[in-house]
Amino acid sequence: MNVVVMGAQWGDEGKGKIVDYLAQDAKYVCRFAGGANAGHTIVVDGKKYALHQVPSGILYPNKTVFLGSGMVIDPEALFNELKMLSDSGINWEGRVFISDRAHITLPGYRELDKKRDAARKRPIGTTGRGIGTTYSQKSERDGIRLADLDWEEKWNDLEDEDKKFLEQYKDKLISMRVDIAAKMYEIRKENVLFEGAQGAMLDIDSGTYPYVSSGASGSYGAASGSGIGPKALDKIYGVFKAYETRVGNGPMPTEFNAESEGELCDYVRNTGNEFGVTTGRARRCGYLDLVALRYACHVNSIDSLVLTHLDVYDEMDEIEACIAYDIDGEIVTDFPASIPALNKAKPVLQKFKGWKSSIKELSKYSQLPKQAKAYVDFIEDYTGTKVGIVSVGPERTQTFNREKIWK
Repeated sequence: MNVVVMGAQWGDEGKGKIVDYLAQDAKYVCRFAGGANAGHTIVVDGKKYALHQVPSGILYPNKTVFLGSGMVIDPEALFNELKMLSDSGINWEGRVFISDRAHITLPGYRELDKKRDAARKRPIGTTGRGIGTTYSQKSERDGIRLADLDWEEKWNDLEDEDKKFLEQYKDKLISMRVDIAAKMYEIRKENVLFEGAQGAMLDIDSGTYPYVSSGASGSYGAASGSGIGPKALDKIYGVFKAYETRVGNGPMPTEFNAESEGELCDYVRNTGNEFGVTTGRARRCGYLDLVALRYACHVNSIDSLVLTHLDVYDEMDEIEACIAYDIDGEIVTDFPASIPALNKAKPVLQKFKGWKSSIKELSKYSQLPKQAKAYVDFIEDYTGTKVGIVSVGPERTQTFNREKIWK
């Protein structure tokens, strides 16, 4: 069975924890998009692991993980990450493989990323990890893949400094590469978990273009970035937070107003630890945007939603969520493609009663306060999508599973 975990907002929804949780019953985990710009945080027995390129399932000793064709691989960052795992007692050798069709991020791409963004009239707010440049080189057909490392003519086309950089990692990368399409067909009867990066609203096609990532953040990327066909995807999970966050520039209709809602923003940001895993930047915070969430469900065929960070609201008397936009006096309930329209959009908010109690220590969904359940029920009704999993903290045990996952 093939199960996809993708972000249903602007990234940072808690995908790493959910992949780690679902990987208990998967045999293989495959990351299908992104690169060293992604930050997936996992907490196991109180110990925190920050992963960027290695799929989250690596923390289980019996899982094999793949870095898919849709990823862009930064060799230096990858092997630093693998060393971190070794230093933490995680034996990864023989369990990490990279698609031979994955592209490689070269050192000069990082500076190019920063220069390109600084030169834009409307900067995107890149992480400066060379991701955009790598995908750009890929689309221009000038990139280098793992499959090309022992292609003599291609190698000779590289600049001397790039050859020198790659020489450090060439043999190790070649030893880890795999024909992922053949491998996926070989393991087609096993449980395979597909891990996305960023989120639906940052997808190059369906996100808030041009303020998006350079890769396929949507569910379709699980097929194109992993060497399987779309009909082979059995179930798609969309992860979202009980509120909204975004990193970098671009529209965010439900963002808290700095002047009138600054205190609320600080509370949510600090309680939810809303600081980037990769950059350390403070994330923009706002009300849950149900208009955007429903749109993400529709364009990604999300079968089931995963609600995280619900516990951030534990001490609040009242909760609000966006159910529509007011754009120049018109009430809009469909997510617009127009950036000017999104920039003018004012959230139409619905209020919910808070539960004023800690839910972190609860052990199952039925124990949640009725006010928390009412919030979940409304989300399900509005989006037309079931909330199958609820997370109330960073640990694996702080997860309420409401349905059978691997059928």
